[in-house]
Amino acid sequence: MKILTTATKCILTAGVFLSLSMIAFSQVKYSSKAVNMSVSGTSTMHDWVMKSTGGDCSVTFSVDATGNITDMTTLTVTVSSKALKSGKDAMDKNAYKALKADKNPSITATLKSADVSTKDNKTYTIKSVIKLTIAGKTVETDLIATAKRVNDTSISVKGEKKISMKDYDMSPPSFMLGAVKTGNDVVLAFDVVLNQ
Repeated sequence: MKILTTATKCILTAGVFLSLSMIAFSQVKYSSKAVNMSVSGTSTMHDWVMKSTGGDCSVTFSVDATGNITDMTTLTVTVSSKALKSGKDAMDKNAYKALKADKNPSITATLKSADVSTKDNKTYTIKSVIKLTIAGKTVETDLIATAKRVNDTSISVKGEKKISMKDYDMSPPSFMLGAVKTGNDVVLAFDVVLNQ
């Protein structure tokens, strides 16, 4: 009888610890349909930028009992290639050609791994490795983002990454019959407010 009682106590204790750990760390999903994204670069004539305010983003964060972010476990971002606009039709047309937008209509990113750190539980640094797909080619790349709480149910996330178009088998666009050529490197920047 004592053996049974001891075994029962062990099971109950394990159950309590498991319940407490589940309460202490929970998964919280956030999403947005307003991803502010920009792609900027240089050319032989002047710098340029293309912007989009559409797209879908969903993220799952692990949070502790006090609501502090401890990890990022999922990330999915989808932005239409043709949602990027420079304000100049000719430039947009050449950019979509470089992006192979007719065959590959979306720029996407998914999470491979992440490490979240903070010094004040207000601003978080997310060091991640993502699978970034542009012009139909997927490349694993490191990405550092900053996250801040907007309120109890919203988080702002922003960051940027310098990428090489050649890594994605893209030919840098040219204009005016090749007289104006863009540089190979571009900066991909994003800013999004995620809501529960």
